[in-house]
Amino acid sequence: MIGLEDRRALARDIHCAHTAGARLKLACATAGIEVRTLQRWKLGKGLVSGDARPLATRPVPGHALSGIERAHLLAVANEPRFAAVPPARIVPMLADDGVYLASESTFSRVLKAHGQISHRGRAKRPKAIRPPTTHIATEPRQVWCWDMTYLPAQVMGRWFYLYLILDLYSRKIVGWEVHDVDHADHAVHLVRRTALAEGIATLANKPVLHGDNGSTLKATTVLAMLNWLGVKPSYSRPRVSDDNAYAESLFRTAKYRPEFPAKGFAELDQARTWAAGFAQWYNVDHRHSGIRYVSPSQRHAGPLCHDSCPVS
Repeated sequence: MIGLEDRRALARDIHCAHTAGARLKLACATAGIEVRTLQRWKLGKGLVSGDARPLATRPVPGHALSGIERAHLLAVANEPRFAAVPPARIVPMLADDGVYLASESTFSRVLKAHGQISHRGRAKRPKAIRPPTTHIATEPRQVWCWDMTYLPAQVMGRWFYLYLILDLYSRKIVGWEVHDVDHADHAVHLVRRTALAEGIATLANKPVLHGDNGSTLKATTVLAMLNWLGVKPSYSRPRVSDDNAYAESLFRTAKYRPEFPAKGFAELDQARTWAAGFAQWYNVDHRHSGIRYVSPSQRHAGPLCHDSCPVS
């Protein structure tokens, strides 16, 4: 869109060049406009009042939402189960219930009009990162990621320890345990129990188990169990903090859930109860943006697309 002063300057320069003998078409092309554009400016008020398109009165589209529909859309977006969920997840969650109110962009426009387009939830906005590319998962049970994280207790200086194994392709939590001490025996028990639950013994190609360089995950007893199961260990590169990004991202999701106790857990059973509820929500109810907004359990049970998932 060319402003009024620029229009007048272009028209004046083209007129001078044309008067001096230049062809009108070449003069307009040099100025960066078409001959028809110059003619339209001269026939109308393009050189007097400028472009009238920003001030034009346009009719409301026939398919636009009414005031009642917009209010209903806003009320649905503010329901307790959607209060911390972005429009990209609200639409597929409603679709699973057989309900369609509007598109993702319409939800965003209505929320923006009411000052609610800011990032929902306590977590910071996600940053785009380049995914690592060493191991590739094209179906479930090919690549697993595991890690351990600290869960705060209500007693200062005390922690509970959440061990967790994630299937890279489906993003499903295939194994987890919570303990009051950090010990390699817990990691050994978790790997063995997860391998039995996932039927690893019947697979021709055993999965790769990727983790960081923590002493618990690299203990001799852990490596012996992995060798016995036929699971191939993989570890992060030295001094590379994002090589186990999928497991770290899962822990971030867990600790920013609304039901996560900000003041810590009172006892071990409470931490285990919370972990069981989180695993159920994440695997069954959560619509994961990395797998096209289906739940990890759905993706794990039957591949719905053929994307490959990288990890290093």
